[in-house]
Amino acid sequence: MVDLQVTTLDGRDGLVDEAKIAEFKAALRGPLIQPGDESYDEQRQVWNANVDKRPALIARCAGVADVITCVNLARENNLLVSVRGGAHSFAGTAVCDGGLVIDLSLMKGIRVNAKERTVRAEGGVKWGEFDHETQAFGLATTGGTVADTGIGGLTLGGGHGWLGSKYGLVSDNLISADIVTADGQLLAASETENPDLFWGIRAGGGNFGVATTLQFKLYPVGPVLAGLALYSFDQAREVLRFYRDFSKNLPDELNTASALLTSRAFSFSCLVGKAHHVESFAEMGIVAA
Repeated sequence: MVDLQVTTLDGRDGLVDEAKIAEFKAALRGPLIQPGDESYDEQRQVWNANVDKRPALIARCAGVADVITCVNLARENNLLVSVRGGAHSFAGTAVCDGGLVIDLSLMKGIRVNAKERTVRAEGGVKWGEFDHETQAFGLATTGGTVADTGIGGLTLGGGHGWLGSKYGLVSDNLISADIVTADGQLLAASETENPDLFWGIRAGGGNFGVATTLQFKLYPVGPVLAGLALYSFDQAREVLRFYRDFSKNLPDELNTASALLTSRAFSFSCLVGKAHHVESFAEMGIVAA
Protein backbone atom coordinates (compact mmCIF):
# COMPACT_ATOMS: atom_id res chain seq x y z
CA MET A 1 0.00 0.00 0.00
CA VAL A 2 1.21 3.51 -0.89
CA ASP A 3 0.19 6.51 1.19
CA LEU A 4 -1.00 9.66 -0.62
CA GLN A 5 1.32 12.66 -0.60
CA VAL A 6 -0.60 15.86 0.08
CA THR A 7 -0.14 19.52 0.94
CA THR A 8 -1.26 20.66 4.38
CA LEU A 9 -2.85 23.95 5.39
CA ASP A 10 0.53 25.38 6.41
CA GLY A 11 2.02 24.54 3.01
CA ARG A 12 4.06 21.56 4.14
CA ASP A 13 4.14 18.10 2.60
CA GLY A 14 2.16 15.40 4.38
CA LEU A 15 0.89 11.86 3.95
CA VAL A 16 -2.58 10.37 4.18
CA ASP A 17 -2.88 6.63 4.72
CA GLU A 18 -4.08 4.79 1.61
CA ALA A 19 -6.65 2.88 3.63
CA LYS A 20 -8.13 6.18 4.79
CA ILE A 21 -8.40 7.37 1.19
CA ALA A 22 -10.12 4.13 0.22
CA GLU A 23 -12.59 4.60 3.09
CA PHE A 24 -13.15 8.20 2.00
CA LYS A 25 -13.83 7.14 -1.58
CA ALA A 26 -16.33 4.51 -0.48
CA ALA A 27 -18.19 7.10 1.62
CA LEU A 28 -18.78 9.40 -1.37
CA ARG A 29 -21.78 9.16 -3.67
CA GLY A 30 -19.94 11.11 -6.36
CA PRO A 31 -16.64 10.08 -7.96
CA LEU A 32 -13.21 10.66 -6.40
CA ILE A 33 -10.50 11.53 -8.91
CA GLN A 34 -6.76 11.22 -8.31
CA PRO A 35 -3.59 11.80 -10.36
CA GLY A 36 -3.31 9.09 -12.99
CA ASP A 37 -7.05 8.72 -13.46
CA GLU A 38 -8.25 9.16 -17.03
CA SER A 39 -10.33 12.28 -16.29
CA TYR A 40 -7.82 13.91 -13.92
CA ASP A 41 -6.40 16.50 -16.35
CA GLU A 42 -9.85 17.47 -17.55
CA GLN A 43 -11.29 17.87 -14.06
CA ARG A 44 -8.42 19.99 -12.74
CA GLN A 45 -8.81 22.57 -15.51
CA VAL A 46 -10.34 25.95 -14.77
CA TRP A 47 -11.44 28.82 -16.99
CA ASN A 48 -8.09 30.64 -16.72
CA ALA A 49 -5.77 28.51 -18.84
CA ASN A 50 -2.75 30.11 -17.14
CA VAL A 51 -3.63 28.20 -13.96
CA ASP A 52 -2.04 24.74 -13.95
CA LYS A 53 -2.43 23.27 -10.47
CA ARG A 54 -2.32 19.59 -9.57
CA PRO A 55 -4.54 18.63 -6.61
CA ALA A 56 -4.03 15.35 -4.77
CA LEU A 57 -7.76 14.63 -4.70
CA ILE A 58 -10.79 15.92 -6.59
CA ALA A 59 -14.09 14.94 -4.97
CA ARG A 60 -16.99 15.52 -7.36
CA CYS A 61 -19.72 15.87 -4.78
CA ALA A 62 -23.19 14.54 -5.60
CA GLY A 63 -24.87 16.20 -2.62
CA VAL A 64 -24.50 17.79 0.79
CA ALA A 65 -23.47 14.51 2.43
CA ASP A 66 -20.44 14.33 0.13
CA VAL A 67 -19.47 17.90 1.01
CA ILE A 68 -19.64 17.10 4.73
CA THR A 69 -17.50 13.99 4.17
CA CYS A 70 -14.91 16.09 2.32
CA VAL A 71 -14.77 18.77 5.00
CA ASN A 72 -14.34 16.15 7.72
CA LEU A 73 -11.47 14.45 5.85
CA ALA A 74 -9.75 17.79 5.31
CA ARG A 75 -10.10 18.84 8.94
CA GLU A 76 -8.92 15.52 10.35
CA ASN A 77 -5.86 15.48 8.10
CA ASN A 78 -5.06 19.21 7.98
CA LEU A 79 -5.49 19.20 4.19
CA LEU A 80 -5.27 22.23 1.96
CA VAL A 81 -8.74 22.72 0.44
CA SER A 82 -10.28 24.58 -2.47
CA VAL A 83 -13.93 24.71 -3.50
CA ARG A 84 -14.94 24.51 -7.13
CA GLY A 85 -18.27 25.90 -8.28
CA GLY A 86 -18.14 27.51 -11.71
CA ALA A 87 -14.30 27.57 -11.71
CA HIS A 88 -14.39 30.94 -13.49
CA SER A 89 -12.31 33.17 -11.19
CA PHE A 90 -9.29 34.85 -12.77
CA ALA A 91 -7.14 33.74 -9.83
CA GLY A 92 -8.02 30.08 -10.33
CA THR A 93 -8.80 29.58 -6.64
CA ALA A 94 -11.16 26.69 -7.46
CA VAL A 95 -8.17 24.34 -7.61
CA CYS A 96 -5.13 23.87 -5.37
CA ASP A 97 -1.75 22.18 -5.58
CA GLY A 98 -1.52 18.99 -3.54
CA GLY A 99 -4.77 19.49 -1.67
CA LEU A 100 -8.41 18.45 -1.86
CA VAL A 101 -10.76 20.05 -4.38
CA ILE A 102 -14.36 19.98 -3.18
CA ASP A 103 -16.02 20.05 -6.59
CA LEU A 104 -19.68 21.12 -6.57
CA SER A 105 -20.11 21.11 -10.34
CA LEU A 106 -22.42 18.07 -10.30
CA MET A 107 -24.80 19.79 -7.89
CA LYS A 108 -27.16 21.46 -10.37
CA GLY A 109 -30.55 21.52 -8.64
CA ILE A 110 -32.68 24.63 -9.28
CA ARG A 111 -36.20 25.20 -7.92
CA VAL A 112 -38.14 28.33 -8.82
CA ASN A 113 -41.05 29.52 -6.67
CA ALA A 114 -42.80 31.76 -9.17
CA LYS A 115 -45.53 32.78 -6.71
CA GLU A 116 -43.08 33.98 -4.07
CA ARG A 117 -40.56 35.16 -6.69
CA THR A 118 -37.70 33.23 -5.14
CA VAL A 119 -35.36 30.50 -6.31
CA ARG A 120 -33.14 27.94 -4.60
CA ALA A 121 -30.10 26.72 -6.51
CA GLU A 122 -27.25 24.38 -5.63
CA GLY A 123 -23.61 25.44 -5.53
CA GLY A 124 -22.62 23.92 -8.87
CA VAL A 125 -25.10 25.98 -10.90
CA LYS A 126 -23.82 28.55 -13.39
CA TRP A 127 -25.59 31.79 -14.19
CA GLY A 128 -26.58 30.71 -17.69
CA GLU A 129 -28.29 27.64 -16.23
CA PHE A 130 -29.86 29.75 -13.49
CA ASP A 131 -31.28 32.23 -16.03
CA HIS A 132 -32.60 29.43 -18.21
CA GLU A 133 -34.81 28.19 -15.37
CA THR A 134 -35.96 31.54 -14.00
CA GLN A 135 -36.73 32.95 -17.45
CA ALA A 136 -39.29 30.18 -17.98
CA PHE A 137 -41.36 32.22 -15.49
CA GLY A 138 -40.31 35.65 -16.78
CA LEU A 139 -38.13 36.19 -13.70
CA ALA A 140 -34.47 37.01 -13.05
CA THR A 141 -32.11 38.49 -10.48
CA THR A 142 -28.76 40.24 -10.65
CA GLY A 143 -26.34 37.61 -11.95
CA GLY A 144 -22.89 37.62 -13.45
CA THR A 145 -21.76 39.33 -16.62
CA VAL A 146 -20.71 35.97 -18.08
CA ALA A 147 -23.10 33.01 -18.33
CA ASP A 148 -20.29 30.54 -17.46
CA THR A 149 -19.69 32.05 -14.00
CA GLY A 150 -20.75 29.98 -10.99
CA ILE A 151 -23.43 31.39 -8.71
CA GLY A 152 -21.57 30.56 -5.49
CA GLY A 153 -18.29 32.39 -5.98
CA LEU A 154 -19.90 35.48 -7.45
CA THR A 155 -22.53 35.74 -4.72
CA LEU A 156 -20.12 35.23 -1.82
CA GLY A 157 -17.81 37.82 -3.36
CA GLY A 158 -20.54 40.45 -3.66
CA GLY A 159 -21.22 40.13 -7.35
CA HIS A 160 -21.98 42.75 -9.97
CA GLY A 161 -24.14 42.01 -12.99
CA TRP A 162 -26.26 43.48 -15.75
CA LEU A 163 -29.28 44.06 -13.47
CA GLY A 164 -27.20 45.70 -10.75
CA SER A 165 -28.25 49.28 -11.49
CA LYS A 166 -31.88 48.37 -10.82
CA TYR A 167 -31.64 45.57 -8.22
CA GLY A 168 -28.25 45.89 -6.53
CA LEU A 169 -25.41 43.43 -6.12
CA VAL A 170 -25.90 39.68 -6.30
CA SER A 171 -25.31 39.44 -2.54
CA ASP A 172 -28.03 42.05 -1.93
CA ASN A 173 -30.52 39.58 -3.37
CA LEU A 174 -29.39 36.58 -1.33
CA ILE A 175 -32.18 35.46 1.01
CA SER A 176 -30.45 32.50 2.64
CA ALA A 177 -27.74 29.90 2.15
CA ASP A 178 -26.94 26.43 3.42
CA ILE A 179 -23.32 26.37 4.59
CA VAL A 180 -21.14 23.41 5.58
CA THR A 181 -18.78 24.88 8.16
CA ALA A 182 -15.28 23.72 9.05
CA ASP A 183 -16.57 21.45 11.83
CA GLY A 184 -18.68 19.51 9.31
CA GLN A 185 -22.00 21.02 10.39
CA LEU A 186 -24.68 22.13 7.91
CA LEU A 187 -26.03 25.51 8.95
CA ALA A 188 -28.76 27.65 7.45
CA ALA A 189 -27.78 31.31 7.23
CA SER A 190 -30.34 34.09 6.83
CA GLU A 191 -31.41 37.31 8.51
CA THR A 192 -33.24 35.28 11.18
CA GLU A 193 -31.07 32.14 11.41
CA ASN A 194 -27.35 32.43 12.16
CA PRO A 195 -27.48 36.14 11.17
CA ASP A 196 -23.77 36.73 11.88
CA LEU A 197 -22.84 34.00 9.41
CA PHE A 198 -25.29 35.45 6.91
CA TRP A 199 -23.67 38.86 7.31
CA GLY A 200 -20.23 37.34 6.75
CA ILE A 201 -20.98 35.38 3.58
CA ARG A 202 -22.44 38.36 1.75
CA ALA A 203 -19.24 39.71 0.19
CA GLY A 204 -17.16 38.86 3.26
CA GLY A 205 -14.77 36.69 1.25
CA GLY A 206 -13.93 33.02 1.73
CA ASN A 207 -13.36 30.66 4.65
CA PHE A 208 -16.83 30.82 6.17
CA GLY A 209 -17.70 27.40 4.78
CA VAL A 210 -18.94 25.67 1.65
CA ALA A 211 -22.20 27.07 0.25
CA THR A 212 -24.21 24.08 -0.96
CA THR A 213 -27.50 25.89 -1.68
CA LEU A 214 -28.35 29.57 -2.17
CA GLN A 215 -31.76 31.23 -2.21
CA PHE A 216 -32.37 34.47 -4.12
CA LYS A 217 -35.04 37.10 -4.68
CA LEU A 218 -36.40 37.25 -8.22
CA TYR A 219 -37.90 40.10 -10.23
CA PRO A 220 -40.06 40.30 -13.37
CA VAL A 221 -37.58 40.58 -16.24
CA GLY A 222 -38.51 39.69 -19.79
CA PRO A 223 -36.68 39.96 -23.12
CA VAL A 224 -34.16 42.79 -23.22
CA LEU A 225 -32.36 44.80 -25.87
CA ALA A 226 -28.60 44.24 -25.68
CA GLY A 227 -25.66 44.81 -27.95
CA LEU A 228 -22.33 46.42 -28.76
CA ALA A 229 -21.44 49.69 -30.44
CA LEU A 230 -17.86 49.47 -31.73
CA TYR A 231 -15.60 52.36 -32.72
CA SER A 232 -12.05 52.54 -34.01
CA PHE A 233 -9.34 53.54 -31.58
CA ASP A 234 -8.78 56.91 -33.21
CA GLN A 235 -12.30 57.86 -32.06
CA ALA A 236 -11.66 56.85 -28.43
CA ARG A 237 -11.39 60.39 -27.03
CA GLU A 238 -14.62 61.52 -28.63
CA VAL A 239 -16.54 58.35 -27.81
CA LEU A 240 -15.45 58.13 -24.17
CA ARG A 241 -16.27 61.78 -23.54
CA PHE A 242 -19.71 61.20 -25.03
CA TYR A 243 -20.13 58.07 -22.91
CA ARG A 244 -19.14 59.95 -19.74
CA ASP A 245 -21.82 62.56 -20.34
CA PHE A 246 -24.43 60.12 -21.66
CA SER A 247 -24.17 57.72 -18.71
CA LYS A 248 -24.62 60.37 -16.01
CA ASN A 249 -28.40 60.48 -16.25
CA LEU A 250 -29.36 56.98 -17.36
CA PRO A 251 -32.38 55.28 -15.76
CA ASP A 252 -31.70 52.36 -13.44
CA GLU A 253 -33.18 49.99 -16.00
CA LEU A 254 -30.24 50.55 -18.35
CA ASN A 255 -26.81 49.18 -17.54
CA THR A 256 -23.85 50.26 -19.65
CA ALA A 257 -20.11 49.75 -19.73
CA SER A 258 -17.22 51.02 -21.81
CA ALA A 259 -13.90 49.34 -22.48
CA LEU A 260 -10.78 49.66 -24.59
CA LEU A 261 -10.11 46.36 -26.32
CA THR A 262 -7.63 44.97 -28.79
CA SER A 263 -7.80 42.08 -31.19
CA ARG A 264 -5.41 40.54 -33.70
CA ALA A 265 -7.09 42.45 -36.50
CA PHE A 266 -7.61 45.90 -35.03
CA SER A 267 -7.86 48.10 -31.96
CA PHE A 268 -11.06 49.73 -30.88
CA SER A 269 -12.95 51.28 -28.01
CA CYS A 270 -16.43 50.02 -27.41
CA LEU A 271 -19.61 51.49 -26.04
CA VAL A 272 -21.82 48.76 -24.65
CA GLY A 273 -25.49 49.09 -23.79
CA LYS A 274 -27.07 46.07 -22.10
CA ALA A 275 -29.50 45.12 -19.42
CA HIS A 276 -29.18 41.44 -18.66
CA HIS A 277 -28.55 38.26 -20.57
CA VAL A 278 -24.94 37.77 -21.63
CA GLU A 279 -26.23 34.86 -23.72
CA SER A 280 -27.39 37.52 -26.16
CA PHE A 281 -23.74 38.35 -26.93
CA ALA A 282 -22.95 34.70 -27.59
CA GLU A 283 -25.84 34.57 -30.02
CA MET A 284 -24.39 37.61 -31.79
CA GLY A 285 -21.04 35.87 -32.16
CA ILE A 286 -19.24 38.05 -29.60
CA VAL A 287 -16.79 35.94 -27.61
CA ALA A 288 -15.30 37.06 -24.29
CA ALA A 289 -11.65 36.04 -23.78
